[in-house]
Amino acid sequence: MNGLQEIRDFLAEEFPQSPCAIDAIGPQSATVRYRVDENSLRPGGTVSGPVLMTTADVGLYAAILGEIGIVALAVTTNLNINFLRKPSAGRDIIGECRLIKIGRQLVIGEVSLYSEGDDRMVAHAVGTYAIPRI
Repeated sequence: MNGLQEIRDFLAEEFPQSPCAIDAIGPQSATVRYRVDENSLRPGGTVSGPVLMTTADVGLYAAILGEIGIVALAVTTNLNINFLRKPSAGRDIIGECRLIKIGRQLVIGEVSLYSEGDDRMVAHAVGTYAIPRI
C-alpha cells in the first residue's frame, strides 16, 4: 500500500488544478475532500453535480493508487452516480471510497458522498477504472 504523502505529492504534481484534497488512504479505501466555494455552487444554493462527480472520481483514483502504486495511466471507464439529497452549500464535500474488486485489468469501487458534518449521504457513486498493463 502506498502512503498518503506519496499520493498527495503525485496528485499535486500531475493535477495541480484539482480542487480535491486527500484526507486519508487506507486498505482498499480513501477519504477525499472537495473544498466548496462559490464557484462550486449552482443556482438554488446547492453544490453542483460536477463537484460530486469529481469528488467521487478523485476518491476512486486515490484509493486505487494506494493499493496498486502510482500508476498514472489508470483511467476511469465508467462512473455512475445517484444524487440522494441537496448538499449543504457552505460545507465541503467528503467522499469516502471503498474498493470492491481489484482485478488485473479493472478495479471497481464505490464512493459515499457527504456534506461535511452531516452523516446523511448526499450521493452514492460506483465506478470502474482500467489498469494499464505494465
